Amino acid sequence: MYTRRQFGQMSLAALSLPRVLRAAPESKVGGVRLGVQTYSFRELPRPEGGDAVDVIVKAMTDCGLTECELWSPQIEPRLGFKPGAPRPAPDSPEAQKARAELRDWRLKTPLEHFSGIKKKFAAAGLRIFAFNYSFSPSFTDEEIDRGFEIATALGADFITASTTLEVARRLVPFAEKHKMIVAMHGHSKVDDPNEFATPESFAAAMALSKYFKVNLDIGHFTAGNFDAVAYVREHHADITNIHLKDRKKSQGDNTVWGQGDTPIREVLQLIKTNGWPIPADIEYEYKGLGTPVEEVKKCFAYARQALA
Repeated sequence: MYTRRQFGQMSLAALSLPRVLRAAPESKVGGVRLGVQTYSFRELPRPEGGDAVDVIVKAMTDCGLTECELWSPQIEPRLGFKPGAPRPAPDSPEAQKARAELRDWRLKTPLEHFSGIKKKFAAAGLRIFAFNYSFSPSFTDEEIDRGFEIATALGADFITASTTLEVARRLVPFAEKHKMIVAMHGHSKVDDPNEFATPESFAAAMALSKYFKVNLDIGHFTAGNFDAVAYVREHHADITNIHLKDRKKSQGDNTVWGQGDTPIREVLQLIKTNGWPIPADIEYEYKGLGTPVEEVKKCFAYARQALA
């Protein structure tokens, strides 16, 4: 992802990955790339029957952030689910129908549609450096393959995925076919060995393929009672990007930044001091008093201060 971090300059470059990693637009503070996981803008209204591309472009522009990790549901149809309405049970006919329709949309939507999204971001001076496409057991092989094609059309350097170790095994031939990194996003389900949450689970994934890396969410990592600073120091060459959020230890809640236990400042300073090309992405998840744009601005200000 990386020049995504100019990944080519990292020890990952020793793997001689065929994909040439590209430079990203400037959204740096103290040499550290600050961006946003567009999930942060999930509560912003989107046009009826349309995607959230224009909404995200405006939100990023308003926040002064120039690169993002694009959350796939924001460029996909809602398929009849109303915002805030109860979702049907996963095994219900309604949910199964919606799932089939989403798969059909992914497979049949021309790739030019996605390259058009890339152009829309670029016209605003923004860049999609990563595509968050979370593979699940329900994905067909064709749907997995299509995710890599969509990521390429969007201009993403890599894919981030909230998935499981079992599904990751299925991804190996596709990542190798497309020569594209898949970064496993961790949560805090430390009691499930199939989930990505512990250092051991990340290591298990990376043992499967040289194209598997880590999208470290330092908030979730802290909630699982792991040391984010130590992990970044030891595994920086295998981290494509980090998610910035604040959570309490021992499965604690998301908090306003600075009120939890997550070492946001320490991690950012570590990246800055060592000059590691690891992007740090704001992920707004706590319950703020302002709009998502207002809260992301607050998080951005906190990160800038932490890097001062």
